[in-house]
Amino acid sequence: MVEPFAQGRTKPRNPLGGRMTPPSRRAFLTGCSAAMTMWNTATRAAGSPSLTLVPVAEGLFVSPGRHELFTPQNRGHISNITVIIGDESVAVVDTGGSAAIGRGLIEAVKAVTDRPIGYVINTHMHPDHVFGNAPLTDGKAEFVGHAKLPRALAARAERYLTANRDSLGPVAFEGTRIIPPTRLVADTLQIDLGGRTLRLDARKTAHTDNDLTVWDEKTKTLILGDLLFAGHVPTLDGSIKGWLALLDVLEREPAARAIPGHGPPVMAWPEALAAERSYLIAVAEGVRQTIKSGGTLSDAVATVAPANPDGWLLFDDFHARNVSAAFAELEWE
Repeated sequence: MVEPFAQGRTKPRNPLGGRMTPPSRRAFLTGCSAAMTMWNTATRAAGSPSLTLVPVAEGLFVSPGRHELFTPQNRGHISNITVIIGDESVAVVDTGGSAAIGRGLIEAVKAVTDRPIGYVINTHMHPDHVFGNAPLTDGKAEFVGHAKLPRALAARAERYLTANRDSLGPVAFEGTRIIPPTRLVADTLQIDLGGRTLRLDARKTAHTDNDLTVWDEKTKTLILGDLLFAGHVPTLDGSIKGWLALLDVLEREPAARAIPGHGPPVMAWPEALAAERSYLIAVAEGVRQTIKSGGTLSDAVATVAPANPDGWLLFDDFHARNVSAAFAELEWE
């Protein structure tokens, strides 16, 4: 494990910015690279749920998910998990795609701090972000989510559980169940971890209708869940118009860095938005052009950026669905 910022230990100042000297910065980035290598090795091991936490700022860690679909081998660890350590408690943002990953997360947190997990924050309804919740119910953690998250999970529970059981297999899926939030965010909520305040903002419909962002005031870090994709093609399960409008709002956040739901552990801000915005604009404009010319949904799927010119990963798995969702929304403009 890489844990240079564990609470109670000597820690360098202002990682990834400010006053770090070039040698210190190189050493820090080398440590991040080594942690990524360790994580890839661990997840390739047969059925291993071991997680490595990559430090991205003081008391702030990310366990990066793999750009894959659910498989027994990855146990559903295909999205980023964030750990935030305060003086009194810890918040985890998203928990992975199975109970096995949730158990691995608990052990990973114990490796970097003796603070208890006080909050489990789910950024939205998708299984790769919430299906690791169950093991964390054994403690005293409060589960927090968007006000629309319980309804969204309830409406999809049977389908989500069946699909994930089939994808992960019975061993990797064992113990996985849906845990809805116990504390809801309809607008904005502040959480105090002890010397560290988090602001949770319920967003309008974009990636889904229950997207939640987390702002860490101490390090000026914006944790975006699946409102930010990098490498992995964005997936649309809400409103493409709403998502593009929200990107304009998010861009004004005075963040020092951002953590995507899928992508590297940390990204520069607001540059991180560029590729995703370009993709969503291309889909929206392509679909609008098809509709304007009298084309059908099949025409749009066949003609809107079919060659993946930007090299998005998992493009063949999600792009056609994105075009279909955009078409269903935009044909009624």
